Amino acid sequence: MSHPAHHHKINYIEFASTSIETAKKFYSAVFGWSFIDYGPDYASFTAASAGVDGGFYRVPSAPEPAKTAPLIVLYSADLKATEAAIVAAGGSIVVPTFEFPGGRRFHFSDGTGNVLAVWSE
Repeated sequence: MSHPAHHHKINYIEFASTSIETAKKFYSAVFGWSFIDYGPDYASFTAASAGVDGGFYRVPSAPEPAKTAPLIVLYSADLKATEAAIVAAGGSIVVPTFEFPGGRRFHFSDGTGNVLAVWSE
């Protein structure tokens, strides 16, 4: 079955993770995402909780983020609270909050090999 409205749109995002359980705990605690397990090496999340469908697949060691890899940017209504939640959940801030035209953002590591960003007005 074809879905013309979805043609050339982002449909699914997969993240590498050294620990599926750690990733699930982190993203649940910080962003409220929910997961469906598909064995010990894969867990998916849905657009209903994360804004887009996707998943985490297990890798044996943290990959070095490529400088050309896409940066996933999440939105937060309260940037400071999100930053505090990230740190409390075991993540780390890798690029401190900075201003850009239209808002502020920071980049964080989830502790399992992924670097994402969060922005706000």
